[in-house]
Amino acid sequence: MNFNTIKRHFKESFISMARNRWMSFASISAVTVTLLLVGVFLTIMMNLNKMSTDIKNDVEIKVLIDLSANETSEAELQQQVEKMPGVESVKYSSKKQELDKLVKDFGNDVSLFKQENPLHNVLYVKADDPEQTEKVAKEIEKNPAVDTVKYGKDKIEKLFNVLNISQKVGIVLIIALLLTATFLISNTIKITITARRREIEIMKLVGATNSFVRVPFILEGMWLGAIGSILPIIGVTTLYSIVHSSLAPKLESSVVQILDVTPFILEVDIILLVMGVLIGVVGSFMSVRKFLKV
Repeated sequence: MNFNTIKRHFKESFISMARNRWMSFASISAVTVTLLLVGVFLTIMMNLNKMSTDIKNDVEIKVLIDLSANETSEAELQQQVEKMPGVESVKYSSKKQELDKLVKDFGNDVSLFKQENPLHNVLYVKADDPEQTEKVAKEIEKNPAVDTVKYGKDKIEKLFNVLNISQKVGIVLIIALLLTATFLISNTIKITITARRREIEIMKLVGATNSFVRVPFILEGMWLGAIGSILPIIGVTTLYSIVHSSLAPKLESSVVQILDVTPFILEVDIILLVMGVLIGVVGSFMSVRKFLKV
């Protein structure tokens, strides 16, 4: 394919868009709305993944050491837990430190405990894989020096389930939106092909190859998709920047954080542009393959 042929294909694709300006506008609008929604869902999903990771990494097993255990038993327990497979870290906290935490959190309401501290010495344990927390907790519980093991089993399971369901729903919605936009672009190209059927037949009679006829339509779909991605890119970038500047300072001291604007939003913009181009190309290809009898 020489330069003149490529130049002709580009020219034809732009002419075709101009001829069918209203259908082109409809396709661009469909892609714009679709990618705007996809961009919003994508930023929410990726931030949910980030928050999910933050929460999972913060999950701890609280091991209350039996009140009758002496220093030797406590040291042996800590060593055993540290050597367990799947354990990432173990932190010891004395009952005095636990009481200081309570006083800090609740003030004078628990200050009377200072005279006779009823709390346990504690081990705070983190698992390598947060989803193995329950398994590690059950293994620790077997030790006779352990009084109680706490790790918020029900809350953790509910949290993981909610996050997993949210991610799956988001993926399904994104796929549905992309298929809708692809269908609309396919119909636009189909109308263009129908309007130019006689011209295409003449081209075939004088020896034009299938690829020669198809390329302008593929390019047209690509332009429609690329143009349709411009506003979503601007909109999602602006919206996320505003949300980030408002929300990030409030979450500064929290366990969960949202993704920084850079380079996250640049990655989302590239994804939206690529999606727009792919929607256009796939939609055009489908239309050419099904409706162009050459």
